[in-house]
Amino acid sequence: MRNIKLTYSYDGSCFFGFQKQPNKRTVQGELEKALNLILKDKINLISSGRTDRGVHAKEQVSNFLIKNGINIPINNLLRALNNLIPNDIEIFNIEEVPISFHSRYMAKKRTYEYLITWRKDVFSRKYKTYISEKIDPLIFCDILKPLIGIHDFNNFRLKDSNNKTSIREIFNIKTSLKDPYTLSVFIEGNAFLKTQIRIIMGIALDIYFNKKPSNYIELLLKEPNIVRKIEVADPYGLYLFKINY
Repeated sequence: MRNIKLTYSYDGSCFFGFQKQPNKRTVQGELEKALNLILKDKINLISSGRTDRGVHAKEQVSNFLIKNGINIPINNLLRALNNLIPNDIEIFNIEEVPISFHSRYMAKKRTYEYLITWRKDVFSRKYKTYISEKIDPLIFCDILKPLIGIHDFNNFRLKDSNNKTSIREIFNIKTSLKDPYTLSVFIEGNAFLKTQIRIIMGIALDIYFNKKPSNYIELLLKEPNIVRKIEVADPYGLYLFKINY
């Protein structure tokens, strides 16, 4: 067997999420369809994680196994694959890796970026989350700081999630102005639960605009099994930014 690693980006605007679904256009579905045609074999992608409908990726990583008899050169595979996949996916690196490599379980850190804008623009509406008022990046970062560390994030996931544990670690959170009208929020962690980043952002926005008490994140972390009202922010401004191994 050979183990092939893909590194790629995609615009999630017109996908029904990352994970393959029957009769729906997904990132995994498009990649596997193209790989099946090129390699004349049924390919099952293993990926660092899944993104929701409308969420983008600047760097996603997947790997897949192929039989020893399939001897297509890596450079040829890269060209063939980019020619077959739709224009909202771009593969920028393909390499052969040891059989032991697993893109999900071997990932040490995942980084997401969330973009919020207070300047309405019809041409960026699928790539930034619009709000009506300006946000101070330092105040917003202070709201998010209690999330750093190892916590039970049970209150920061959708309840249909099938993860065995909701314990996760967030390493770092950074906020800055990307331009005078756009806030950039970077969140780095070992792994994230289903829709966790969007829930974090929804709650933080509610706190910032005084729709929730200032200690609401602390309450959710301190009492993870007491159900409290949460908000889920729009997917449009969310990007899977980088995977570290």
